[in-house]
Amino acid sequence: MKLNLDSKTAVVTGASRGIGLATVRMLIDEGVRVVGAARTITPELKESGALPVSADLSTAEGGVTLMESAFAELGGIDLLVNNVGAGDAVEPVGFLDTDDAQWESIFDLNLLSAVRISRAALPSLIERRGAIVNVSSINSRLPAVGPVAYSAAKAALTSLGKSLAEEFGPQGVRVNTVSPGVVRTAIWEDPNGFGGKVAAGAGAEHAAFLQQIPDAFAITTGRIAEPQEVASLITFLLSDVAGNITGADYVIDGGTVKTV
Repeated sequence: MKLNLDSKTAVVTGASRGIGLATVRMLIDEGVRVVGAARTITPELKESGALPVSADLSTAEGGVTLMESAFAELGGIDLLVNNVGAGDAVEPVGFLDTDDAQWESIFDLNLLSAVRISRAALPSLIERRGAIVNVSSINSRLPAVGPVAYSAAKAALTSLGKSLAEEFGPQGVRVNTVSPGVVRTAIWEDPNGFGGKVAAGAGAEHAAFLQQIPDAFAITTGRIAEPQEVASLITFLLSDVAGNITGADYVIDGGTVKTV
């Protein structure tokens, strides 16, 4: 299948690792010129062939830094992937243990970063009849007890995508959402990250906990997703091959979500 992405330009947020890095690599393989944004520029992002931009996208200033750099480097933008999310404020705690600062931090990174960057990118996307993919989560459909703020932010992000698709579709811009379940990234695999904290809270050894996730989450395929699989879906949705798909939310979770 030819995706016809050669010579396109793209901005990918949360590009230093995981789904973002896999998406950067896949787009570059398709001939796309990519600006990859992350708070910390990893060696992997530097070596990917993308133009790396260091920016804290939980702040308005970080969004301005990214978009000014992207327009300076690319001239204009055809494709946008709002992938940055989770963040240090996401903890496996309940509602009463989530204070205002955590709510604000989680919403700033998981929702408002996409709002700000999409707002800045849309004039160019309209001119070029481009596409946006927002990376949400199955938490938007299966709100978890902890982290409650993360689930709420991702539900809002999914709703935002639908609204943008409806408003800007007549102007030639397609907007879709990808909602992964558990993916083999540092969020789960880092012993000091979210997955490690969940394991510790359950009194389980981290490595053993990771092996038990498919059963614990009732994943139909018996395994968690790989970043490259999510990146493949994102890349397809950005391409002209998906030219009549907009306003959709694609779940990629190995069958975790059982509802229609």
